[in-house]
Amino acid sequence: MSWIANTLKPVGLSWFGDFLTSSIGRKFVMSLSGLFLILFLPVHLLGNLQLLKQDGGEAFNLYTYFMTHNPLIKTVSYVLYFSILLHTIQGILLYRQNRKARGNQKYAVQVVRATNTNAKAAANMAWLGIIIFVFIVIHMYQFWLQMKLDYVPYVTIAGEEYKNLYTPVVEAFANPLYVIIYVISMVVIAFHLNHGFQSSFQTLGINHHRYTPFIQGLGRFYSVIIPLGFAIIPIFVFGRVQGWW
Repeated sequence: MSWIANTLKPVGLSWFGDFLTSSIGRKFVMSLSGLFLILFLPVHLLGNLQLLKQDGGEAFNLYTYFMTHNPLIKTVSYVLYFSILLHTIQGILLYRQNRKARGNQKYAVQVVRATNTNAKAAANMAWLGIIIFVFIVIHMYQFWLQMKLDYVPYVTIAGEEYKNLYTPVVEAFANPLYVIIYVISMVVIAFHLNHGFQSSFQTLGINHHRYTPFIQGLGRFYSVIIPLGFAIIPIFVFGRVQGWW
């Protein structure tokens, strides 16, 4: 992404471009975009929990209508799409940069164990991030794109017509293969969040002996409860379709 630095040079902001394309700058961008996504997930979960209501999808369809028609939410959604893409690209670039740097240091006699641990964690985060990105693409194709292309039916609620997004969601979660893929993806997200939560704060300089234990604990709790909440939804919907409850 050296084009960023070249683009900013004519306006005298080459230092900013150099910062964004540096290792520290990329980590900074990764942290900010990661924290934005971390803040988004609970909101998304609260909306998806409407699927658990036994109302034929009325609450979920009203929620999706609000999310797709509120100007502020729509603006935030575009920022979200950009953040996902930026977070993924920066993560891949950092992984390649770190791998290249390690390759240039093969002549070293000793390697600090902590460095190896960090490198391994970064490599795992990169691969987990790629899996998550593939899941997001499939997820958005399954639901978001179908909505945009107007491939979903309409339903009448209180005399008004709304896109019935509840139907394609239930149809997807009625497929056991999709449910398995979804749940496994939530496990991957849990591992990714467990490392990324604390790492984001540390990169931004929020690292203190008084606050770090709390951040670590909060990160572990968040990385379990949020993916678990998402994983419960397809399992519950699948069971309801099968008549288990």
